[in-house]
Amino acid sequence: MMIPKHVAVILDGNGRWAKKRFMPRNYGHVQGSKTVEKILEDAYDLGIEYFTIYAFSTENWKRPDEEVEALMKLLRSYLKSCIKTCKKNNMKVRVLGDKSKLGPDIRESIEELEIVSASNTGLNFQVALNYGSRDEILRAMKNLIHDYDNKQFKLDDIDEELFEKYLDTKGIPDPDLLIRTSGEKRLSNYLLWQLAYTEFYFTDVLWPDFTKEELLKAIEYYNSRDRRFGAI
Repeated sequence: MMIPKHVAVILDGNGRWAKKRFMPRNYGHVQGSKTVEKILEDAYDLGIEYFTIYAFSTENWKRPDEEVEALMKLLRSYLKSCIKTCKKNNMKVRVLGDKSKLGPDIRESIEELEIVSASNTGLNFQVALNYGSRDEILRAMKNLIHDYDNKQFKLDDIDEELFEKYLDTKGIPDPDLLIRTSGEKRLSNYLLWQLAYTEFYFTDVLWPDFTKEELLKAIEYYNSRDRRFGAI
């Protein structure tokens, strides 16, 4: 099979998975984070070079305070353990999104993780935290306008290539395949610019139940597509 270079995932269904087992939603998030660890290994073994997950959106702050607090606690724990995982698996980590609204200790952990893993040559793992694509594009526009006002380039220099340098995903190839679990069929403000020519795969499987076999099903679907990028 042809393996997609970059796979992006909306890992949905943690709460529903827990509810089906008469457990609190936070239990589902914990299990979901364990699934991430396993799928990252599977993705690298299959030859995927970039793997991006939607971990916490700009809209997720609207969830109940208890759930948000639990997610932040889980995030703190995950960021610390991820440093060990990076060293073990030679994985490079990059965090997308507006980090300024995260706690100071979380920002410090993110910075440490990105520095520690920067020279790793294995899987490129992107985590979208406090990320929303509309927010990303607005932030990019503000920074671009700032640099234009400071005469760093001319108006005629602005094109797609220049604009992409202001996005959180600067230097990262656009996803070839998007996977969304749990049966939902929408993008939820995720990588709207980057998904312009991406193949979409939707599955009813809840994220904690997602396995290497499910990942292979998505890749098989990807192989069935004829990617023309607007051509005939």
